Amino acid sequence: MARMAKFVGVAALGLALSGCVSTEKYNALKLDRDSLAEQLGKSQNDSAAARAEADALKGQLGLMGQNGSGLQGLVSNLQNQNATLQAQLDEMNRRYAEAMNRPGGSIALPKPLSDELSAFAAQNPDLLDFDAARGIVKFKSDVTFGSGDAAVQPRAKEVLARFATILNSPAANGYELMVAGHTDNTQVRNPNTIKAGHHDNWYLSAHRAITVSAELRNHNVNPQRIGVVGYADQRPVASNNSETGKAQNRRVEVLILPTTVRSAPTDVATGSTPTRSTSPKRGVMNKDGASVKTDSGPVLNK
Repeated sequence: MARMAKFVGVAALGLALSGCVSTEKYNALKLDRDSLAEQLGKSQNDSAAARAEADALKGQLGLMGQNGSGLQGLVSNLQNQNATLQAQLDEMNRRYAEAMNRPGGSIALPKPLSDELSAFAAQNPDLLDFDAARGIVKFKSDVTFGSGDAAVQPRAKEVLARFATILNSPAANGYELMVAGHTDNTQVRNPNTIKAGHHDNWYLSAHRAITVSAELRNHNVNPQRIGVVGYADQRPVASNNSETGKAQNRRVEVLILPTTVRSAPTDVATGSTPTRSTSPKRGVMNKDGASVKTDSGPVLNK
């Protein structure tokens, strides 16, 4: 650009020194000057555009740096949440194991509450039983839910409403509750079951525990008292080698824990033994309606 400006100046000076020049030479020099001036202007515009583009890129780099910091913060936040959830799950697993390992020969809850729950189970033997030694009410999945479904059946809704009344009574309303879903070890294969969102036993056990806890919340059981977990087929109470054992494993347990969210009764009495569940009848619908053939004829699995 400096050379162009210098050339234009020299051309003008040449014209001044020479005095007279022909019209053709004058016009040629004028054209040269105008061309050089145009090139100079274009170069100046290109330089300004380049500076503007550089400034824009610099701004974009700054934004990328800010976004990078934001993404890193989001990742860190998600990692913290995962760690918190894992800690909660570990605590629930610990409490579940503690409840299941309580020794027999005593009752886990105050005797009036234990007696009320025992009477409640005796009134509904087809639907549930009560383990007094561990403080666990077990709902039988084959009766509580439809085949391949996590929706609570109408009869089970009525029984859960009565159960919620007991849990809200002065004798029980301070205890924490854990709702644990379980299945047998037969895989979910029914397309309708999978289409409903119950992709495998983990989903099905968790979804059924969630719907039972929702019924309790619908009847004013404080949600702060409730924890929900699905164990699929990982916590069997009987052998999965028989249909009777599989039926016992298909269950939703409500553990009434000896820990409290508020004040709770402290007069824990001893005496009664656990109420044993009756063996379920063969041929009860299984969880996804698939038919299984056995030596005694076709029966329906979970």
